[in-house]
Amino acid sequence: MFDNLTDRLSKTLKNLRGQGRLSEDNIRDSLREVRMALLEADVALPVVKQFIDGVREKALGQEVIGSLSPGQALIKVVNDELVTIMGEQHDGIDLQRKPPVIVLMAGLQGAGKTTTVAKLARRLIERDKKSVLVASADVYRPAAIDQLKTLAGEVGAEFHPSNGGQKPVDIARHAVEAARLAGSDVLLLDTAGRLAIDDEMMAEIRAIHAAVEPAETLFVVDSMTGQDAANTARAFDEALPLTGVVLTKTDGDARGGAALSVRQVTGKPIKFIGSGEKTDALEAFHPDRIASRILGMGDILSLVEQAQEKVDQDKAQKLARKVKKGRGFDLEDLRDQFTQMEKMGGLGSLVDKLPGVQPGMAQAMQNPAQVKQMKRMVAIIDSMTPLERRKPEVINGSRKRRVAQGSGTQIQDVNRLLKQHKQMQRMMKKMSSKGGMANMMRGLKGRMPPGFPM
Repeated sequence: MFDNLTDRLSKTLKNLRGQGRLSEDNIRDSLREVRMALLEADVALPVVKQFIDGVREKALGQEVIGSLSPGQALIKVVNDELVTIMGEQHDGIDLQRKPPVIVLMAGLQGAGKTTTVAKLARRLIERDKKSVLVASADVYRPAAIDQLKTLAGEVGAEFHPSNGGQKPVDIARHAVEAARLAGSDVLLLDTAGRLAIDDEMMAEIRAIHAAVEPAETLFVVDSMTGQDAANTARAFDEALPLTGVVLTKTDGDARGGAALSVRQVTGKPIKFIGSGEKTDALEAFHPDRIASRILGMGDILSLVEQAQEKVDQDKAQKLARKVKKGRGFDLEDLRDQFTQMEKMGGLGSLVDKLPGVQPGMAQAMQNPAQVKQMKRMVAIIDSMTPLERRKPEVINGSRKRRVAQGSGTQIQDVNRLLKQHKQMQRMMKKMSSKGGMANMMRGLKGRMPPGFPM
């Protein structure tokens, strides 16, 4: 997400290096490029105008303070304005109300509402320790109810049964009653979508809303539709009192226009962003962290949170102790790292949050070929004996042939894995040496956003 915008902004801000002051001339030239970058990212025109005016007003006449270069000074101004446009702070779901807290999901067909219901249910169950009941009032799309039932089973949510012969409003009312009787903390109510906004659809969802009086009404929208996402959200908001927006399919959106437009166009906060089909692929939307990503400065806080949630802490500590004692980083450890990486959304998800990463690299890492390569490496390690995993140096030619045959790969693949393992082993050795981690952090410091604690 935001790859194209990050690339253009990075090039524009680099051009200011070496100049001693932000002047009207260099700001005007830079903002012309920024404006083009935003338009190419499919950001709504009124939002572009407001953004450029805000940056120009704050940047003009700014002195370069201390060691800040004009490029860094303008990055600070652009960062602050991005945060302002996207909503200042994260707005989560209000869970402080009397249970069951009813969350109504609305949106067009194909936006990913049903999958988002499952993702949100999983997040509420795992992070907030809430009991969640899900129900579908979509009686039009074939298998919509069955799909939600299957997903509910995967994420550990309770499912309220419904069928195509019922009226959506009746389903909604029954679901609320079922949630109360079951003592559920949260009720997530899926609704039908249409291929376009129409009066019949709006009338139905207004009736459902009136019947259940939800605490939250979330509009689910495909981020790849760009500024159309913001316009559709505005149309829904005029018919329905929305409380927030969920952007889906952000992994396929290299522009990011929807994320930058929705808040300004609708006045409603983006609460979550979803990527991919996996039920754990839903992130809270933090404007400050997203702004940092757009400017190529990474999102270390989200990465740390992700690690705390998904990484096996016991295994991580054992590995840290092992490396600290100078014992080798073996292939068993490498396999564990691949597994942990997969839990955290894959290499692409991690790279996207690291500072200083080239635009497009995260998307390249999410390429099916890269994912397949990682699975191939795991298969190679699985085909080794416990001794070979602990002591890769014993793997000779005949062992390589056996491992390749057992994993359905070529000897070249086995050699490539062993070479990568050696490189990682050397890196681990450096980190465990005196001052190794400190040196690595000092190397990162130049890539962190201004004011980042190091």
